[in-house]
Amino acid sequence: MQAIFLGTNGWYDTGTGNTICTFLRSREFNIIFDAGTGLHKLDDHIDYSKDTFLFLSHFHLDHIIGLHILNKFHFRKRFAVIGPKGMRRTLDRLVARPFTIPFCSLAYDIEFIELGEGAGNVGFELEFLPLFHSEPTLGYRIGLEGCTVSHCLDTGPCSNIVKLSRNSDLMIAECSFPSGMYVRGWPHLNPELAARAAKKARTKRLAMTHYDASIYRTAKDRLRAQRIARRIFPSTLAATDGMKITV
Repeated sequence: MQAIFLGTNGWYDTGTGNTICTFLRSREFNIIFDAGTGLHKLDDHIDYSKDTFLFLSHFHLDHIIGLHILNKFHFRKRFAVIGPKGMRRTLDRLVARPFTIPFCSLAYDIEFIELGEGAGNVGFELEFLPLFHSEPTLGYRIGLEGCTVSHCLDTGPCSNIVKLSRNSDLMIAECSFPSGMYVRGWPHLNPELAARAAKKARTKRLAMTHYDASIYRTAKDRLRAQRIARRIFPSTLAATDGMKITV
């Protein structure tokens, strides 16, 4: 299995990256975490002969704005969008006229699975827990091909990050804030907080992503965060757009 980072920015696009989207390419499935503007790169990597699952953490625009280009893709098998309770009602307001092509006008069918009303049948191991953010947000843990990957974005420190990432092969966590920064009313992680969670979870590797675009303006800023995190958890990578990690 391979993790490919299609978008690693939070908030907005810059020359450093698109907004958040991560693709897991496995032998059996296409798995996508969040649908920021980085989603437009998906067709460079996807195998349309496989079932595809798109997991949405929450509904801030930098995580769902890429849905307006769903008509670009050519899903031929099962395509399921999975997210928090109330997802369909929220997305139907956005993925609709006059903003974009609505779901019902796409050339393929979409299955919507709202978690909290039953996880549905996805064909692989799936856990989900609420995270600590300004809006209801889900973190995920998936298991397939003998590997486990957690995805915990848009969250402040909380025990569920550790629960979802326990003994995982790869923990994908956010790093919105720079070293030492924390805003009580706008919960996010910084390099130290992400690394401490990874160490406590005993994950094998930590990939930091979702950098606040107004703070992390250059690649050097990300490398600085990586150096700081590695003091606490040495197996840390600062993800960049296009980076590939074999899990």
